[in-house]
Parts: sequence; structure tokens; C-alpha cells
Amino acid sequence: MDPLSDLLRVVRLDGAYFYAVEATEPWRVEATAARELSPRIMPSAEHLISYHVVTTGRCYGGVIGEQPVELVAGDVILFPQGDAHAMSGGRVTPKHHTVSVSTPRRYRETVHLGGSGAPSASFVCGFLGCDRRPFNPLLAALPRRLHMRGMSNIVGGFAGQLTEESRLARAGSDSILTRLAEVMFIEVLRRYVDELPPGQTGWFAGLRDEVVGRVLTLIHGRPGHPWTLPELAREASSSRTNLAQRFASFVGEPPMQYLARWRMQVAATLLSESGAKVAAVGAEVGYDSEAAFSRAFKKAVGFAPGAWRQARRQSNAGAGSQDD
Repeated sequence: MDPLSDLLRVVRLDGAYFYAVEATEPWRVEATAARELSPRIMPSAEHLISYHVVTTGRCYGGVIGEQPVELVAGDVILFPQGDAHAMSGGRVTPKHHTVSVSTPRRYRETVHLGGSGAPSASFVCGFLGCDRRPFNPLLAALPRRLHMRGMSNIVGGFAGQLTEESRLARAGSDSILTRLAEVMFIEVLRRYVDELPPGQTGWFAGLRDEVVGRVLTLIHGRPGHPWTLPELAREASSSRTNLAQRFASFVGEPPMQYLARWRMQVAATLLSESGAKVAAVGAEVGYDSEAAFSRAFKKAVGFAPGAWRQARRQSNAGAGSQDD
């Protein structure tokens, strides 16, 4: 499995919350910070990434307090850090036309904004949930606002399917739309990687580097292997010094530290989603001793593995009861 696919799997990406919007001039809507929304709409998610997919017309979007960008049909805008943000019909919209959203409605209802008449813009709003702890390099690697133009091939399919499933309410529609939202997000990330300028650093830029990308693939492919810096360097056809310098330059930390932190994220996911014993989870991520694994996990997360598992299961149970 490639590193990006592995990362999205292990941090438990979930695109299960979205709704359609039709807006007529004049209009402006402000969304509160995702950390305030999470307990109400996706309680089991530690972090929410907000996104908007423009299907018809044009509008503006951006982090509150910053200059907005113009959006046209086929554009996607994401707020990976969960910042409070605004969408509007114009670059400047009078305050009395502003609506604040704290608990958005979930499809199958369509939210109507602004005045009467034909909509000047239609878009899909949604949230992608994921883990933040113990270690999610995705969040540190993405900007506060990510705007991608010309995604019509993905946007059209997602929006069309949302309309169709909302109208027919067929069995399995939630699962289909959730997967489509996740596919849309992955396509945006792939475009983001492809369009990174030369000289860019960060986790995504590291994927394109011959040495760093190879080491990321090795670590994500076999997190439980007893990797050493010499072995990683040898597998990447690099010297240890070159590997250490390049990896730190792109990813922001030495490869062995990255490995240790990624092992804790893998372990946290296994503890949350499987019934494996703590010792077995530790062995899966490279620890021969349950005691050594427990110490490392508690140091990274603040909880012993058993306590982490119990807290996560209680959180997931509470989220399930809210959906009922």
C-alpha cells in the first residue's frame, strides 16, 4: 500500500457528513470552527476537515479574517485545519445578510440561503472526520485553506449522485455517498501533490523525492519491522547522512523519530478497531515487550493502551447512540 493510502486508512478518514446548499443573492454564511462542530455532528472524530464543492454558479470562500477567493463551478475549497470560515455571494457582503451555522443539517434536506429567485450558486458542504492523535502528518502538511480549480470530473459525479440518492433514498445511499466524498478528497490531495512547486518541502513533497518517498513507503509498508537508519539508507540507495538530512528537510523530523510516532498511530488504530491483546498490538508495531510498548504508548498519548481502548470505545458507542 502506498504511504498516502496507508495514512488515510490509519487515521480513520470518514466522509459521512454532507449537505446541499442553494444560495440566492445577497447571501453570506459563516461556519464556526470545526472543533466546536465535531461533538454535534461527528462525535467520534477527533478532527474535522470542512469542504465545499461548487456545482453551479460562482461565489467566494475563505478563512474568516482573510481575503476570500473566487470559486466557480467545478472548484473545491477545503479548510484542513478546521478554521472558522465564510462562504458568500460577493467578495464583500453586508453584515445583515450573514447567517451563522453552528449545527448544519445533513442531507437529504437542501439548505436555502439568501433572498428569493433563482440561485446564484449551488454547492455541497461536507466534513471529513479523522484522528488527530497520536500522530497525523496529514494535518501538519496541509495549509489552512486549500483551493483546487477544475475538478469538474469529480465534482459532477459527487454532486449528481448526491442529488439522485437524496431524491430516491435507496438502500445503501449513505455508504455510497460517504465513499464518494472520500474519493473526492483523495483526488484533491493527488492534484495538490502534482501541483506542488519545485523546492517545496513537507510530507507531500517528500512523497515525490526519490529517497524520502522510498523511505516513507518502507515505513508505512512495514511499521513493525525492526528498521535501523543504516538499513533504511541501504534500501533507499542513499548514505545515512544524506537520508537523515533529506528526510528532516522534507518531513520535519528524523526518520527514526517519524517511525516511532507512526507506530503509535498504527497501534492506536489497532487498539480502537480490534480486540487484539495489548501485547499483540505491541508486537504488530515492533515491540517485543508489552511493558516497553505500554510505556512508549503512554508517553506518546498520555494514556495506557488499555485506557485508550476503553475511552475510544466509549466515544464510538456515544456517537452511535446519537445517530439512532
